[in-house]
This record gives sequence, C-alpha cells and structure tokens, in this order.
Amino acid sequence: MFRTQSETAIPARPAAAAPESTEFGAVDAADSATGPAPLDLSALNRYDEAVGSAAPPFDPLRLCVFTTVALIACLLGPIAVLGFALIAIAGYARARRQGLLRSKCKLGDTRLVLAYLSVLAVLAAVATPFWVMFWIGRF
Repeated sequence: MFRTQSETAIPARPAAAAPESTEFGAVDAADSATGPAPLDLSALNRYDEAVGSAAPPFDPLRLCVFTTVALIACLLGPIAVLGFALIAIAGYARARRQGLLRSKCKLGDTRLVLAYLSVLAVLAAVATPFWVMFWIGRF
C-alpha cells in the first residue's frame, strides 16, 4: 500500500551522448559545451495517414447567400420573386429533362417543385403592377 522511497524516486536522467552531427553540420566538443544541439523539427506539421483529415470548419456561406437574397427581395419585392422563380423554373426544367425525378427540396418530386415555382411566378407577375403603383404613390 505504501511505497518505499526507492519506488517513488524519479529515475536519474541518462547522460547525454556526445553529438556526432546534426542536419546543420558536424558538432565538435567545443560546440556541445556551449549549449544544446539544435532540435530537428522537420518531422512536425506533416500529414499522418493514420490520423486522417480533420473535418473542415463550418462555412456559413449559405447564411450570407440567404441574407443577400432577402435583401434583394426586400428592395425589389415581387420583381425579385418573379426573377428568382423564373431562374429556378429554368433550372428544375433542365434538371428534369436530364433525369432528375426527386429533389432535395421538401416537396420532393420535381413536378411538385415546378408547380410551386410556377404558382409563385404567376403571383409575382400579378403583384408587380400593384407594387410599382404603391411605390409611385398612385395606390
């Protein structure tokens, strides 16, 4: 249960061998007396395949994109909605022609997504004249 003094003592540090040479050249006895030999740190900061790659840090680019889209929609109103809807309709129609049947969109089926975007485009087209009249002051 209790350790004796010899068991708890820190082992003596082994005597350093005389350095023969380093990557910086030969070391003679006079150099080793003035200080320690320089450390070889060339093996540090290398990729270790056993460890693998670290996960990349989170990039909040989507949040910046969403904020920019919201700003455009706020400034341009239904004109922006119409523009984005038409771009999205063109993209989904092309993807559907190339064979995409299921989208990552919550609606899933690309036909439903196209119908949703078409309804938004029609509503934005109908709302645009009213929005323009509102800003001109005739409404």
